[in-house]
Amino acid sequence: MDIQNENPTVFLVSSSEGPRSIAEVLQCISLQQKGRDSNRDPLDSTEVFEHIRHLNDPEHPLTLEQLNVVALENIHVDDAASVCNVFFTPTIPHCSMATLIGLSIRVKLARSLPSRFKVSVKISPGSHSSEHAVNKQLHDKERVAAALENPHLLKVVNQCTLNSDSILNLVSR
Repeated sequence: MDIQNENPTVFLVSSSEGPRSIAEVLQCISLQQKGRDSNRDPLDSTEVFEHIRHLNDPEHPLTLEQLNVVALENIHVDDAASVCNVFFTPTIPHCSMATLIGLSIRVKLARSLPSRFKVSVKISPGSHSSEHAVNKQLHDKERVAAALENPHLLKVVNQCTLNSDSILNLVSR
């Protein structure tokens, strides 16, 4: 596989403002369960960002956050309408991995968010030469399902999502 962007710019990542140990995670979960006044907790952009910030880039041993592919300000959540819109920015305008990155984000959110959410994953406007075609592929449920039936693509997506759970990242600090 030819690497298109051999020297990507690596950005400083923000530290997670969540709990820092397993004990703190369990304590937060316990407090949330005791303090529930409804059947569901509201979802916000920060929580969605926490789910996708540690996704691995398919081409480099870096996270999507480190490459500035995903950023908190590009995630928009309307909890009342159960809508989540994520925009991502490939590292180069002709990135051949853009569809795979978008697919990884979409799969991670499908696995992580409540099923009531309609998730939309798109390329940030003007950041990719094939923006319209990639967005069309990512929006088409049948194409996404067909892609995930391909064992090779599924393996790559699973590698991108590997170690992206917040609890795993807490342990590795």
